[in-house]
Amino acid sequence: MDINQALQKEFNILPAHLAATIELIDEGNTIPFIARYRKEVTGALDDQILRELADRLNYLRNLAEKREQYRNAIEGMGKLTEEINQALNAAETLTLLEDIYRPYRPKRRTRASIAKEKGLEPLATTIFEQKFTTSLAILAEDFINEELGVSNIDEAISGACDIIAEIIADDAGYRAVIRKVFHEKGLIVCVAGDTEKESVYEMYYNFSEPVKKVAGHRILAMNRGEKEDFLKVGIQLEEGGTEGILKKLNSIINQQNPLVSELISKTIEDSYKRLIEPSIEREIRSELTESSEEGAIKVFAANLRQLLLQSPVKDKVILALDPGFRTGCKVCVIDGIGNVLYTGVVYPTHKSRIDESKRILLPLIDKFNVDIIALGNGTASRETEAFVADMLKETGKKISYVIVNEAGASVYSASKLGAAEFPDFDVALRSAVSIGRRLQDPLAELVKIDPKSIGVGQYQHDMNQKRLNETLGGVVESCVNSVGVDLNTASSALLSYVAGVSSTVSKNIQKHRETHGKFKNRRQLLDVKGLGPKAFEQCAGFLRIMDGDNPLDATAVHPESYSQAQKLLQNPVYKAGDFKAKGFNLSMFAGDLDIGEHTLKDILNELEKPGRDPRDDMPGPVLRSDVLSMEDLLEGMELEGIVRNIIDFGAFVDIGVHQDGLVHISQMVNRFIKHPLEVVKVGDIVNVKVLKVDVAKKRVSLTMKL
Repeated sequence: MDINQALQKEFNILPAHLAATIELIDEGNTIPFIARYRKEVTGALDDQILRELADRLNYLRNLAEKREQYRNAIEGMGKLTEEINQALNAAETLTLLEDIYRPYRPKRRTRASIAKEKGLEPLATTIFEQKFTTSLAILAEDFINEELGVSNIDEAISGACDIIAEIIADDAGYRAVIRKVFHEKGLIVCVAGDTEKESVYEMYYNFSEPVKKVAGHRILAMNRGEKEDFLKVGIQLEEGGTEGILKKLNSIINQQNPLVSELISKTIEDSYKRLIEPSIEREIRSELTESSEEGAIKVFAANLRQLLLQSPVKDKVILALDPGFRTGCKVCVIDGIGNVLYTGVVYPTHKSRIDESKRILLPLIDKFNVDIIALGNGTASRETEAFVADMLKETGKKISYVIVNEAGASVYSASKLGAAEFPDFDVALRSAVSIGRRLQDPLAELVKIDPKSIGVGQYQHDMNQKRLNETLGGVVESCVNSVGVDLNTASSALLSYVAGVSSTVSKNIQKHRETHGKFKNRRQLLDVKGLGPKAFEQCAGFLRIMDGDNPLDATAVHPESYSQAQKLLQNPVYKAGDFKAKGFNLSMFAGDLDIGEHTLKDILNELEKPGRDPRDDMPGPVLRSDVLSMEDLLEGMELEGIVRNIIDFGAFVDIGVHQDGLVHISQMVNRFIKHPLEVVKVGDIVNVKVLKVDVAKKRVSLTMKL
């Protein structure tokens, strides 16, 4: 298999662009750098396509390596034929390769291997080929050997059948036929475990669905239920499926030699039921799990991207509250750039201390000119919200509050990073700071937390953690670099996601700032320990310096294009504003500047809106001034909410009652959709209507079909 040809066909990329892209990847260039600054050579492939291409390239290279490994192993056994060689070359998946290599793979001690040790392989070959005319008993008699453990004819025939059963089970062609039947006629069947306890898995206590139709989230739910011993899960064939497979195998294998026809038929059945069926069932379940995980990871990644790219609340003084009952409500005031101005504790959920809490908070609002109150949505949030709504009526100012999803705030608070940033703060106070900052700049704060702890995925702890971490890490990296990072204010956690900047180098950048003061220009990055020319090339365009020596350092224009940008700024056509004029020859001007058209367009966009933040186009947070509880909800009530999480079967919407309502996929639009992501994204502000309220179970059903 030619890897480049396979990729070219799969991604529909021109050969020259593909070759150049692979070369850039092999040279160690980062995906954000290639996507942003090498558009001419890649054909302007975007970040997502480049990541998929890099993953697929890695898979195909591993496949090629495995193919050669198996070829050499079979050749070393002296069993490599032209037919096997061609089959290895044609195999396009690891599963097909494994099928071809299965007969030659070293095995643990099996019934077949024991029979071979007894010298019964020649007898098995003779029986399987079915080309003899003498009686089976006469054939088997020659293989009786007390020393090898073959005492009689029946033992010889039985051992030979064990060898034949394994030959059938290891045959790639037979397995392909059976696997196809399982995909077309297989059912995933689920029943209750040893005891039918009340659980969230009750809908699966008597459940079956065709393998080809089962939804990914059901697979993951069943896997978890099985792991927790609530469920027993298996793959079965539709009625008549097993008989159909046995009939098909008999038609392929059994040559109807009357001397062994019945014996071969029984051996086929034994091979299928004892060896093939359990193996194929494991394979199918593994495939379903892998596919479901991949789908869930994609949804998680899409949710995370939208969460990280939420619109920041810039230049606002935030009063952040981390609610609590016994230990009180932690308070933090941060200025417009995230500096902590005040910390403390109040007790608004204690009836005897409500007035005291107001006497503390109201002066803080006046003293620091607080613009917005950020309220965490954890324990005691509902009671604290009622207090805040009441308190705001006494301020005489137009101040709103925002419910902030505090998922992961406690993880940050107890982390080494949290301790390093605020060594003198109590863990709970760090959480209040995190809540305030994640409203102010979601991206800068959320990068400090493990993405799996942010609360926008499903079944994330049951997945392939390596694959999940790689994907989510790529999403964070993509978001950070698409927005850009202020070199003089960013935390080391944020800097570590900049293309070409390692965790160690990010800390060195922070140390350099502390020692030498603010960076005045991008070239000073080369003075940072561990940041060489290659790393500078990768990261420079994504790091911004405001009010530095060179205005271009505040833009996404890469230093390698500064001379062209300067020429552009001096060009009379640009000064006259004629670049957008109808009929303007962009290609000719790009040639004059000796840069590509894509690069020229990017430079023009940057110069038009220097330092533009792409998050400004995202919807802002929902500002509230009064409180709403579940008891206030009525069927038919229309509300505004914000999408907090998206899963395969719907979206959870925060409507301000501390229990996100579910909009089922069937209630989103008046047309068929395959996935909620076709309609909504995390962070979207949507209008919904209440369908049903179950206060006891704390469930709210919503519809977007208004």
